[in-house]
Amino acid sequence: MKLATDERNRLFDDARSCDAAPLWTVMEAMVPPRPAPKAAPAFWAWERLRPLLARAGRLVGTEEAERRVFMLVNPALEAPYTTDTLYAGLQLILPGEVARAHRHVAFALRFIVEGRGAYTAVGGERVTMERGDLVLTPSWTWHDHGNDGDEPMVWLDGLDLPIWQAIPANFAEPYAAERYPSEPASNDSALKYPWAAMAAQLDAVPGPFAAATYRHRATGAPISRIIGAAAERVAAGTMTPERRETASAVYHVHTGSGTTRIGSTEFAWTAGDTFAVPSWTPFAHAARENAYLFRFDDRPLLDALGAYRSENA
Repeated sequence: MKLATDERNRLFDDARSCDAAPLWTVMEAMVPPRPAPKAAPAFWAWERLRPLLARAGRLVGTEEAERRVFMLVNPALEAPYTTDTLYAGLQLILPGEVARAHRHVAFALRFIVEGRGAYTAVGGERVTMERGDLVLTPSWTWHDHGNDGDEPMVWLDGLDLPIWQAIPANFAEPYAAERYPSEPASNDSALKYPWAAMAAQLDAVPGPFAAATYRHRATGAPISRIIGAAAERVAAGTMTPERRETASAVYHVHTGSGTTRIGSTEFAWTAGDTFAVPSWTPFAHAARENAYLFRFDDRPLLDALGAYRSENA
C-alpha cells in the first residue's frame, strides 16, 4: 500500500514538473453535481449607505473620483463581485457637478434611486433622469453624467464587470474633454425606460404578484447581451412563489416594505434597500406593504450559453 502511494505521489510530482495535473482528483470540484456559487446572500441597507454617500459628497470631489460610487461587495467575495457575475454600486452626483466622459467594454445600467434634474449623455444622446427610470449605457459608448438640478442625485449602477475579470479584453478609455458632445434625447430613446410605464405594465397583471421584463425598445431583445432587467409587484400581505434559477440577481426596493428569504437567510427590507440572490439559491418575497422591486440579472448570458435553468424549489 505504501509503495503504491509513493508511486502515485511520484506520478503527481512528475506531472507537476511538466505543468500538468490529474483531473480525476478535482473532477467534482470543477464540475459539481449542482450549481455552486461563491457568492452568498447579501443585503445593503439604504439607511446606512445614504449617510456614507452624503459624507463622500462632502469629502471627495469629482476631480479626485471620476465616479463617486460605493460598490456593493458580496461578503463572501471581493470587489467587483456583488454576485459571481454581477456588479452593483450606488453613485452620487451633486448639483453642478460633471462626471467626466469615458467609455468602457462593460455594459452598464442605471436605476435612479433619488433626486431629479441630472442627466446621462450616452453616445451623443442626453437623457434626463427621474426617480425609478432605467437608463442604459451600451458597451463602448462615450458617456458622462451631470447634475443641472438643485438636489443630489443617486442611482444604482449595474455592470457585467465580474464577467470581464475572466476575459482579458476589459478596459476603459477617457474622452479628451470633460463632456462628450450631445443633444437632448427623443421621448422614444432606446436608452431610457421611465418607471411609470413599467408600473402600468405590472398593475395590468391581475393577482397579488406580477413580474415584467424590460425589453430593448429598438430590438425587443433583452437590454444587453449579458445583463437583463425586470421589475416585480408584490401585494401587501402576500408572498411570492418560491423560485430557484441558475441566474443570479440583484434586487432593489423601489417602494414598499417586506422580507425576502434567500436560502436559509431572511432579510427585512424597505424602500432604497438592495439585496443579492446567488445562483440556484431558493428565494421568495413577502410584502408588508404594496411593494415594487427592480431587478437585474445575468439571464441573457445564460440563455445565450444554453445554461439557464429554473424550477420551483
